[in-house]
Amino acid sequence: MIRSRNVSKAYGSATVLDEVDVSLLAGELTAIVGANGAGKSTLLSIISRLTDADAGSVHVDELDLARARSDEVALRLAVLRQDTHMAARLTVRELVSFGRFPRSRGHLSAEDDVIVDDAIEFFELGDLQHRHLDQLSGGQRQRAFVALTLAQDTPYVLLDEPLNNLDMRHSVRMMRHLRRLVEQLGKSVVIVIHDLNFAAAHADRIVALKDGRIAAVGTPADVMTPATLEEIYDIPIDVHVVDGIPYAIYYR
Repeated sequence: MIRSRNVSKAYGSATVLDEVDVSLLAGELTAIVGANGAGKSTLLSIISRLTDADAGSVHVDELDLARARSDEVALRLAVLRQDTHMAARLTVRELVSFGRFPRSRGHLSAEDDVIVDDAIEFFELGDLQHRHLDQLSGGQRQRAFVALTLAQDTPYVLLDEPLNNLDMRHSVRMMRHLRRLVEQLGKSVVIVIHDLNFAAAHADRIVALKDGRIAAVGTPADVMTPATLEEIYDIPIDVHVVDGIPYAIYYR
């Protein structure tokens, strides 16, 4: 379990997170949602230890992130930021192999190669593994970066907007892959996502932020109600249930 207790963050006079207290359960896909500026990416960055909180604490299981060594954190958390910058002339396989660095320190063993193979296969990148990143479509490149996090072989996988720049087809495929990470590999996956309906269809739990505070936490059925969504987004939102899944209607 990842637990944040009274986590706060401000930039100058602007408060981004205000005493956020939330538990992200192990063995689930958790979606963090909210309007622009709600604090979603900042929260993910703090629980990834990419950004320091001004106050509060974050624990990953029994590990206190503020006191843990970097190598300890890297063995627990695999993180993909929204702004990924890698040399375009890297191949897919070279990129995914970077996920083994916390364990191999750049000297891949036969076991490391097998784990890289498995990550490439899991995200259906076998035919593309020797292509360079600048030869891939946006969806293919995004899958390669998520495969990098899988190759790190951590119990927790944290992804900031993994559907960024993906079209509808590739977004569906990505969410199915993330669902498989939980169901087939036993990973705990936390994502920041803007699309409420993808969150409702694939997440076990939704954490909604508004103005730097927790607005709602629960299953998709708990959070995806017209009253709750209107409170979070400040617009009227209808909710229709299809095959047991609540979907938000907000285009009109």
